[in-house]
Amino acid sequence: MADTAVASTVPKKSRNNRKALKQKNPSTNESNIMAQKLSETSTATVLSPSDTDPSKENHASHSQPRSSPKKGKSKAAKAKQNKEASASLFEKDFQEMQEMLQQLKLEKEKTEVLLKEKDDMLKAKDEEIEMKGKEQQKMKMELKKLQKLKEFKPTMTLPFVQVMNDKEQDKKKKKGGNEIKRPCPPYSLWCKAQWNEVKKENPDAEFKDISNILGAKWKTITAEEKKPYEEKYQAEKEAYLKVMTKEKRESEAMKLLEEEQKQKTAMELLEQYLQFKQEADQEENSKKTKKEKDPLKPKQPLSAFFLFCNERRAALLAENKSVLEVAMIAGEEWKHMTEKQRGPYEEVAKKNREKHMQEMEAYKQTKDEEAMNLKKEEEELVKVQKQEALQLLKKKEKTENIIKKTKEQRQKKQQQNVDPNKPKKPASSFLLFSKETRKSLMDGRPGISNSTLTAMISVKWKELNEEERQIWNSKAAEAMEAYKKELEEYSKSLAAATSNDEQQQ
Repeated sequence: MADTAVASTVPKKSRNNRKALKQKNPSTNESNIMAQKLSETSTATVLSPSDTDPSKENHASHSQPRSSPKKGKSKAAKAKQNKEASASLFEKDFQEMQEMLQQLKLEKEKTEVLLKEKDDMLKAKDEEIEMKGKEQQKMKMELKKLQKLKEFKPTMTLPFVQVMNDKEQDKKKKKGGNEIKRPCPPYSLWCKAQWNEVKKENPDAEFKDISNILGAKWKTITAEEKKPYEEKYQAEKEAYLKVMTKEKRESEAMKLLEEEQKQKTAMELLEQYLQFKQEADQEENSKKTKKEKDPLKPKQPLSAFFLFCNERRAALLAENKSVLEVAMIAGEEWKHMTEKQRGPYEEVAKKNREKHMQEMEAYKQTKDEEAMNLKKEEEELVKVQKQEALQLLKKKEKTENIIKKTKEQRQKKQQQNVDPNKPKKPASSFLLFSKETRKSLMDGRPGISNSTLTAMISVKWKELNEEERQIWNSKAAEAMEAYKKELEEYSKSLAAATSNDEQQQ
């Protein structure tokens, strides 16, 4: 009986149950429920009253019939063995259950972390979708605003000065550059006059050879022979300078006037745009305005067929015919009509055409007169604007002259303070070389411009060898040494003079 009591208290755990627990991969909720159940069963088995109460064991032993002492001892030993085996089994099961619980807890934590990450991802995606929706709404609003702005058509005219400048530029382009040419120097004028003679004397000579011959001749010519060419050059130069100075003054004046008019136009545009914006905000569904036709322009006359249709329309409509039926019937009747029947309609159409031609001629004449009047008004406006521009230029020149005078006065004061006895810095090797080469080039090619001269000098300087450059470098070094000595002497004399002044004081 004791064996049976012990066996009843200890729960039998089959191995199949263990396999089932290991095979399953329960979720977080299921794992929590299973852990609670297992903990309850373990506590129940550990704290069962049959194992703990000694009174019940004694009662069971007293209720059993008394047997022999040997049989009692053997049964007690067996009971002890059973108890020890069941306790060892329970301990093993309990350890396994604890390991399972730890694994389930770890899995639960991992799943919770994954769920949090997924929630964060979903929230981020929802925020992105909301942001995209807001951006799309903003873009739609901006598109609507831009569409409204496209309809903005300013009524103001462009500055008249700008329009006139554009017209003048177009005229120059069309004419092919009828600009005033620069005057030729006396040498080139003489070459033009002597070219044909030299060509006759040397028919096989090339362009380069002829230019060399003319250059050699020009050196041998006296000053009296050069005089007419020089006088011609001076006269052309004076005329060219007069025209250029006039054009420059006019262009400067027009630029000043342009700037003023641009500011005015910008302000007018701003006001018109603000008005348009207010109207656009009030009227969201604004319709496009059609181009207005000239009401004074004569309308085109009706043809003979349309005159016939106008006569027949009233009679056919009285017969309860539709507009399409009226057009079909009138077309068929016109086809079957003879030339005599069509004659009166064609005569009326002809008279109407002649009348329309006369009206169109008169209309064109009026339009031409209006255009001519507009041109005259524009020319008068140009004259007035030129005068205004010249007045502005005079004001600007006055201010510039005042600024120049003040600068000159300051420079004079500075120059007065500078000691004239102070030695000047010497020229560099390149400047020394350019002074000598300039003279030779001017003699060989008279009338050459300064820009070409400087370019040729720089090319020649680059072509020099190191030995040739060393000559000019040595000259510059000698001049620098002399300058340093003079500076030392000057500084000593200055120091002596200052010391004398202090002693006298």
